[in-house]
Amino acid sequence: MARKKYYGFEITGHLDIFVADNEDEFEGEIEKWQEVLIHGDPEGLRSFARLLLKIADLNQENRTDLPAGAREHYHLRRNLELSKSSVETIVGRIDAKGTGHFYDRYVAKDTAKT
Repeated sequence: MARKKYYGFEITGHLDIFVADNEDEFEGEIEKWQEVLIHGDPEGLRSFARLLLKIADLNQENRTDLPAGAREHYHLRRNLELSKSSVETIVGRIDAKGTGHFYDRYVAKDTAKT
């Protein structure tokens, strides 16, 4: 199997990823939160979608160059894969090779109540 490229200029077109700091006041209380914004032209968004599908569809168990417990990931860098105004971004799998375990900081979302 071919070795994964950690940096491979996977993104074509224009893609901008940044973090927005937000603040709002309601009844004397100030609430702060962050949002990750991902914007691109059609080519940039499609290439990002292809990268996400590539990572999702990859069988980590068959990767000889990925040690047990590791997770497939790609680095997206400013001024290379991303715009100059972007933040460096790592896109990767949450499940570890060999165990399927998620990393410790992960907290699952609440399940929908019906």
